[in-house]
Amino acid sequence: MILGIGSDLANIERIEATLARFGDRFLARVFTEHEQRKAASRPHGVAATYAKRWAAKEACSKALGTGLRMGIAWKDMAVTNLPTGQPVMHVTGWAAERLQAMTPAGHEAVIHVTLTDDHPWAQAFVVIEARPLAALPADAAGPGRT
Repeated sequence: MILGIGSDLANIERIEATLARFGDRFLARVFTEHEQRKAASRPHGVAATYAKRWAAKEACSKALGTGLRMGIAWKDMAVTNLPTGQPVMHVTGWAAERLQAMTPAGHEAVIHVTLTDDHPWAQAFVVIEARPLAALPADAAGPGRT
């Protein structure tokens, strides 16, 4: 079942201008150390890397049903990549609490994220899915559990 959907479109040139104006202060406020290392490892497209992650954080906050308010911090949402390159969204802090609160009993939440950019735009979509937990075999469930 779908719990939330969010999308965002970020202007890469706007992120580039923000980086030039605020530099490390902006990076420290919005992006985790891992996200900063990922962007720094890119020979070209540092601003595009940050813009995609900015859009992912915005999209995730929308999928959580809050937007960037109600205690969610920028760094409560972070994007990493699998070895295949597939982006993965991680939530901590209040974002994780919100995710847990919106996940029905007997389900686990799965956050799907996709990122793209085509200068001057970066875009992200986030879908939060609730998957039923796998049922335990009857003999492993223990007394009173099914």
